[in-house]
Amino acid sequence: MKQFLDKDFLLQTETAKRLYHEHAAPQPIIDYHCHLIPEMVANNHQFKSLTEIWLGGDHYKWRAMRTNGIDERFITGKDTTDYEKFEKWAETVPYTMRNPLYHWTHLELKTAFGIEKLLSPKTAREIYDECNALLATPEFTARGLMRKYKVEAVCTTDDPVDSLEYHIKTRRDGFEIKMLPTWRPDKAMAVEVPAGFVAYMEQLAKVSGVTISTFDDMIQALQVRHDFFAEQGCKLSDHGIEEFYAEDYTEAEIKAIFNKVYGGTNLTHEEILKFKSAMLVIFAEMDCEKGWTQQFHYGAIRNNNSRYFRQLGPDTGFDSIGTFNTAKAMSKFLNRLDTNNKLAKTILYNLNPADNEMIATMIGNFQDGTVPGKIQFGSGWWFLDQKDGMEKQMNALSVLGLLSRFVGMLTDSRSFLSYPRHEYFRRTLCNLIGNDVEQGLLPASELDFIGKMVEDISYNNAKNFFQF
Repeated sequence: MKQFLDKDFLLQTETAKRLYHEHAAPQPIIDYHCHLIPEMVANNHQFKSLTEIWLGGDHYKWRAMRTNGIDERFITGKDTTDYEKFEKWAETVPYTMRNPLYHWTHLELKTAFGIEKLLSPKTAREIYDECNALLATPEFTARGLMRKYKVEAVCTTDDPVDSLEYHIKTRRDGFEIKMLPTWRPDKAMAVEVPAGFVAYMEQLAKVSGVTISTFDDMIQALQVRHDFFAEQGCKLSDHGIEEFYAEDYTEAEIKAIFNKVYGGTNLTHEEILKFKSAMLVIFAEMDCEKGWTQQFHYGAIRNNNSRYFRQLGPDTGFDSIGTFNTAKAMSKFLNRLDTNNKLAKTILYNLNPADNEMIATMIGNFQDGTVPGKIQFGSGWWFLDQKDGMEKQMNALSVLGLLSRFVGMLTDSRSFLSYPRHEYFRRTLCNLIGNDVEQGLLPASELDFIGKMVEDISYNNAKNFFQF
């Protein structure tokens, strides 16, 4: 019987162990998509407790706690102490067995704090106190943890109206780890709520210095901000879309739709789709011009619980996998750009695993030989960033594309303790490939090349693809 979370965790064969320990584990981390708070890095935030760094904003844990019957006041409430919240999480952890949270929780305790005890109500107090003592030291600040996990670069997720002041401060401080912004212009497409769109246009006008009264003005203002992001080292955009949009439209139609929504009038469903379709193309062309990589995260149904949305707002654990028939729209969108030679490097992330094979074949339609893996099938995202989801994503990519050109894993997290997700991915990758070697599906005589392939997927491919 194997010991839980030993040095060969998830590694089932001798070849897998060799690939991980010799080739994957030593690689630095490039976390090219995350939701870290830039201010925490800029100010080298010192966390006041394990609850703050571990439970604050973590909707994965919040969902599990609710499912375990924990009252909301111990999850997002304001009238409970940090320890009371942590105690309820410790109460929940034993019930997360076979959920990736059980692995992540103990992997984070081990790699960050050196704690190998299992978290439960019996160990909650000692683990909490031991971690808090370490969190009070310089090695466990925001920057200290990034150093501890051998992070080389992170890309945060930022709105076009963001000042990027904390990215600038971090760079000027001489912090050796790159923190780069990512352009996330979702609000500039959100015309389904006219009042919110108009308010956003006012913000955009203020930060860009462009008076906005027409559609052309809006595009000019966005271009000003796009240029500013590029000046601050941005190399990626990211779009959180429910599905792909690729309606036919004319320039005159889009200008008329802008005038209508800017005047506060609700749009028809067809008008909304046309506007989003036009904006996706415009943003893609901006990215292509600068040589950026565009990312598309699609397929989530968000804020399903209206009662809790009113109470807590978005990103609080009430989203789920959606079912959308978006393949034709995706193809039309990518083809529209490719036809005009405006298709930038692209990463496609699906939330529904039923789309794995569709994405794996779609990316092959638009590879053009200019960049290895120019169009990427993104790593298992959100509900899929666990062992089963990652294996399914890599298997589909292997069978229908080139796993060897894959740019690998990311945390997609707000937490400075989430870097072990890269280790979890690398162990899963090495186990997958190692098993193939031991079963004679890959040649053992090519272990040098296979080891290099593991290094590439873990680090080199992302380094070269994004040109960090």
